[in-house]
Amino acid sequence: MRDITAQGQTVEEAIQNGLKELKLEPEQVEVEIMDEGKKGIFGIGSRLAMVKVIEKENGVQIATDYIQDIAEKMGAKISIEVKEEGKDTFIQISGENLGVLIGKHGQTLNSLQYLTQLIANKRTEQFRNIFINVGDYRERRYETLSGLAEKMAGKALKTRSAVHLEPMPSFERKIIHAILSENKKIETHSEGRDPYRYVVIKPAR
Repeated sequence: MRDITAQGQTVEEAIQNGLKELKLEPEQVEVEIMDEGKKGIFGIGSRLAMVKVIEKENGVQIATDYIQDIAEKMGAKISIEVKEEGKDTFIQISGENLGVLIGKHGQTLNSLQYLTQLIANKRTEQFRNIFINVGDYRERRYETLSGLAEKMAGKALKTRSAVHLEPMPSFERKIIHAILSENKKIETHSEGRDPYRYVVIKPAR
């Protein structure tokens, strides 16, 4: 996080000088007015305005720094690519020894994603949804969830009773709901409280 003390004939001019020096936009900084300046009479007794322009913490940078630190402590050598779409930030991780970041059934990855979003949003004013993928895990997980959804829907229809899936994070539950939403013979809903909330699949009434 950078900051600079800037001067100008007016407070506004001082702020603009600070922004120019830091190469930032107004929404990326906080400003402390140190001296509003004084015009003086015929230039006598005049004083320049002085402000402190402070760069706001960047949520994406906080997120990537946190991930790098966790990965290093877990023994994974990684590189990170970031894609931003509106309020959504997609973080793609590649490298060596990635399995430690995924964990059993993606539990470590889901926890990392949750904590990264929590930390990044706590330290900045702008809320962001953060999605983390390690290698092609999310794509493979989608295929697994798709197969599980179809299999359990078949079981629910065969037994004519509700089937309860294992607890999942909200974005995985949404995948199950979306996959089965076009099956008019099936109804789905979620029950329980996070982090133990799960999907229930049952025959439609």
